[in-house]
Amino acid sequence: MTKQTRGFTLIELIVVILVLGILAAIAAPRFISLTSQARAAALNGLRAAVSSAATLANALTVATGGTPGASIVIEGNQTVLMTNYYPSSSGGGIDAAVRFDPATFSTNGTMSFRVTAAPTVAFCAFLYTAAPSTTQPATIGTAVTTGC
Repeated sequence: MTKQTRGFTLIELIVVILVLGILAAIAAPRFISLTSQARAAALNGLRAAVSSAATLANALTVATGGTPGASIVIEGNQTVLMTNYYPSSSGGGIDAAVRFDPATFSTNGTMSFRVTAAPTVAFCAFLYTAAPSTTQPATIGTAVTTGC
């Protein structure tokens, strides 16, 4: 008569749990830091989209012979408010050109764009300021990604 063994021994189970614990301790910090990197990448992508939208709106205004403050229509149905040949920093301006979600807000002639899941308003954001004159372009601030 032969004796058959089934299952794992207690030592084998402990070794597997120990190896899984070590892997989790090494991998978890790497995955946690990916969240802030993803927010920073999303913000940089949004900044590029805002820059492109402002440039394209300016080009459309100049090409059609528009006046500095006249609104333009993009994609056949989206009206964009303009200031000095560039999208304005108020509602219906650059946010309409980019078609960004309502996580933007205007303050004193600037519009702040931020990542929705950002820990605080001051982090993961950049500012858009409308063109101050017809000879100067709109200003798109540097993206603040520290603390995302």
